Amino acid sequence: MRRIGFSTGAIAKGDFLSALASLRVFGIPVVELSALRLEELDHLVESLPLLDLDGFEFVSFHAPSQFPVKHERYVIDQLRAVVDRAIPVVVHPDVISTPEAWVALGSQLLIENMDKRKSIGRTARELADLFCRFPDAGLCFDIGHARQVDPTMTEARLILEAFGERLREIHASEVNTSSRHDPLSVYAMFAFHSVSSLIPESVPVVLETLIDQGQSDILTEIERARKALDPQWVRAAG
Repeated sequence: MRRIGFSTGAIAKGDFLSALASLRVFGIPVVELSALRLEELDHLVESLPLLDLDGFEFVSFHAPSQFPVKHERYVIDQLRAVVDRAIPVVVHPDVISTPEAWVALGSQLLIENMDKRKSIGRTARELADLFCRFPDAGLCFDIGHARQVDPTMTEARLILEAFGERLREIHASEVNTSSRHDPLSVYAMFAFHSVSSLIPESVPVVLETLIDQGQSDILTEIERARKALDPQWVRAAG
């Protein structure tokens, strides 16, 4: 059975303690600690030694999605404290200004494919250029981003076929035209299902579906994702 969990930022923006407590209630095995905003980074990194993460089978860390270039070295230094704990770090490639500095994160660096707003990392071809620079890096495949970039899911298939051996984590959500991460719709579920056979069951899934304002709930979104990523779902549903 797939291991499916949540980003702390989707459950409680900026309140990772509350999000972790909510996930523990349901015995959720996967969590991504979100420091999506630069101002969240210090507190989350400083709290890592004190967090009880033993109940989670997979833990990752999302680096800030944007920050001034002048802060790049500082961000990398903070993230080194994360990888020293054997926690992989998901990074948006457009924040990388000094590639040689990020190489130090080694195989714990997970490069995420981007949405249509970005100028790099959206397609298999653009990702190939990035992995040439970061030969040890893994892939965090955001299936919602891939669908937004190409609703036919052709690009999603190309990415998975080209970089399946690098696949370390899946991000799943409904990414709308404004690049907001909404709860999964039936349309998104069917789109994700079309490439589900290319996603090994062993790869952990992190939901970024925003439920922080009651848009949905943890168990509903996990069940939707489980169905969408089950290659037998449509056949079983008749």
